[in-house]
Amino acid sequence: MIDASSTPTVPRVSAPTMPAGLAAAGRVCVRLLVGLLYGAGAVGILLGGWLLAWWLSAKELPAPDSTLKVLWELLRNPFYDNGPNDLGIGRQVAASLLRVFIGFAAGSAVAIPIGTLMGSTPFFNRVVNPLVQVLKPVSPLAWFPLGLATLKSAQNATIFAIFITSLWPTLINTAFGVSSVPKEYRQVAQVFRFSRFRYFGKVLLPYSLPYIITGLRLSMGVAWMVIVAGEMLSGGSGIGFWVWDSWNALNLDRVISGILVIGMVGLALDRVFELLLRRASHAG
Repeated sequence: MIDASSTPTVPRVSAPTMPAGLAAAGRVCVRLLVGLLYGAGAVGILLGGWLLAWWLSAKELPAPDSTLKVLWELLRNPFYDNGPNDLGIGRQVAASLLRVFIGFAAGSAVAIPIGTLMGSTPFFNRVVNPLVQVLKPVSPLAWFPLGLATLKSAQNATIFAIFITSLWPTLINTAFGVSSVPKEYRQVAQVFRFSRFRYFGKVLLPYSLPYIITGLRLSMGVAWMVIVAGEMLSGGSGIGFWVWDSWNALNLDRVISGILVIGMVGLALDRVFELLLRRASHAG
């Protein structure tokens, strides 16, 4: 009989482990590759739809190759200045972004406090909510004449239209986020006798911040859409005016190039708020 105690033991060999830094870098590379594949798929769908529209229009619309050449020429020197009637597309976008940020900031400064009051005070919500629902569906262009009559400036009228139409998503999302604070959170704050300021900073704001940022993200998308239509009416400068001026010159290559630039800027703005939303969600 073999004595089990005398049987030689085989030493365990641990599987080789990948260094943590190398594993993290691998995950980042995989995410980048997946993102590139999704991006390539989106570009393919865009080009396929473009070619289909070009064919259905009996080649009246510009083909992708000719438009992309025009777009490349525009982006090679985007900030040239040959006078007020001949500005680079980068300067036009910058002028539009300035108006967007002014109107968006003013709208947010109004929407967040009012939304907070609506979410935390049922009486105030019952009074203000009907007014919000009446004004929210009004078209942005309907506000432009009122802004023009009041402010006596086409550029300021455009900012006013951005202000009045971009505040609703932030206001509604803020009100929803504040009103959704769980009852248990409020009870804990009462047990620890939080002051109003501490309750706002420790409970209300951290919980409702993702909702607020979501509203800001939607509001920025609305503002960026409104600026194009507003500048077509106001003229002077901006990417909307530039697209309309290109149409008046019957230069469809420049029109579609402008549309692509508008879309790329809108995508960049959306990604900024998406990053803010992720950080706010992780912090919460």
